[in-house]
Amino acid sequence: MKKESPIALFAITLFAFAACGCGGLHVNIGAESKKEPLKEYVLQGKEGDKVLVVPIRGFLSDAPKKGLLHDRQSVVEEVVAQLRLAEKDERIKALVLEIDSPGGSVTASDILYREITDYKERTKSAVVAVLMDVAASGGYYIALAADRIVAHPTTITGSVGVVFISPKVEGLMGKLGVTVDVSKSGKEKDMASPFRPATLEETKILQSLTDSLGARFVDLTVARRNIDPAVRAEIAGARIYLAEDALRLRLIDRIGYVKNGIAEARGLAGLPQDAKIIAYRRAKYPNDNVYNTSSSSGTGEVLSLAEMSLSEFIPSLRSGFYYLWAPGIGERQ
Repeated sequence: MKKESPIALFAITLFAFAACGCGGLHVNIGAESKKEPLKEYVLQGKEGDKVLVVPIRGFLSDAPKKGLLHDRQSVVEEVVAQLRLAEKDERIKALVLEIDSPGGSVTASDILYREITDYKERTKSAVVAVLMDVAASGGYYIALAADRIVAHPTTITGSVGVVFISPKVEGLMGKLGVTVDVSKSGKEKDMASPFRPATLEETKILQSLTDSLGARFVDLTVARRNIDPAVRAEIAGARIYLAEDALRLRLIDRIGYVKNGIAEARGLAGLPQDAKIIAYRRAKYPNDNVYNTSSSSGTGEVLSLAEMSLSEFIPSLRSGFYYLWAPGIGERQ
């Protein structure tokens, strides 16, 4: 029998722990970094009324991001903090969401959609979503809250659907010589367990839940985008699209750039050409502009592998329902 190296066994153990729901494997060295309050910074323009630019990037989650050196706010927490602050400023007449996300958990996506919708209703602000590199699945779901959706010519969007991810590690655990005993009060209590294959009945139950959440997403898209019922079946296939096809299907309103999205927001709000374009930051950046997606020294920056928790590096190892475009998930050899 082939003997596994210590490094290989350690790697297998890490993946097993992640798949078991212990993906938050991290070490915090020292105290959590102090979070500075959000402050307004003017990016361009001089007139009094304002357009606020809010970046929404990465995997959508309501869980704080745990790192080796410090914790970072979740995407949900960060966006909601900016919306709450904006609501106190009556001079903010429009909101531009810069979305670059493949999606995330079903609940985090839905929370952001609802928070943006509620903000729009309370403030009567115009809201424009600008889709950047990828705005698929949950990334597109939150864009549905906007009055207008603008996509870059190279944007990947769509993926209107849900995926249930359930890693299986019984093979890895067997290689480690580890077994798991389970006592349960009902036969489906440990459904989707990573330690055993799913039964046929469990597979049907999970598929039913997946279909329901997928239909919810499709229904919302059809309603918000006023999509022809004849096109519904194509969208429900959950494939991704480039901007031209997304425009044909009415998933977006126009193809353009960030400046076009800002112009749309100004027009919807009736603001002059020189209206202030602002962003909220926790630190001042030299030569700041609308393409800076950081609100603090720990948000939106490229992190080293050592700074990321295992569950953030490989979020698909956590069982659950996701509005997520994740190439390779579900492939069978």
